[in-house]
Amino acid sequence: MNWLGTIVRFIVSALVLMFVGFLVPGFAVVNFWTALVAAVVIALLGWAVEALFGRRVSPYGRGLVGFIVSAVIIYLTQLVVPGMRVTVLGALLASLVIGIIDLFVPTEFRRGRDT
Repeated sequence: MNWLGTIVRFIVSALVLMFVGFLVPGFAVVNFWTALVAAVVIALLGWAVEALFGRRVSPYGRGLVGFIVSAVIIYLTQLVVPGMRVTVLGALLASLVIGIIDLFVPTEFRRGRDT
């Protein structure tokens, strides 16, 4: 496991969450540390969903199911992370924006899966 790569990915994820908070109404993150904790919680919830239901239902899956699962995970994250507020519409829009950003930001996870 590459610890530096993992840390960089969480930092990039936190920056993406802050950017989404700036763009999307109904999605707010107080500061960078809140965004960093939210990125960790989102990753853990995504891992748990994938472990329970398989890759087809994971937030990393393509399509409508992955989109909805991602929105639910984003919405549930606000229950765990103080300083993060998300409405249902905000979670749906954030899931869409994060999905679009994910298309352009290459990650080790996607490269390993697509090959």
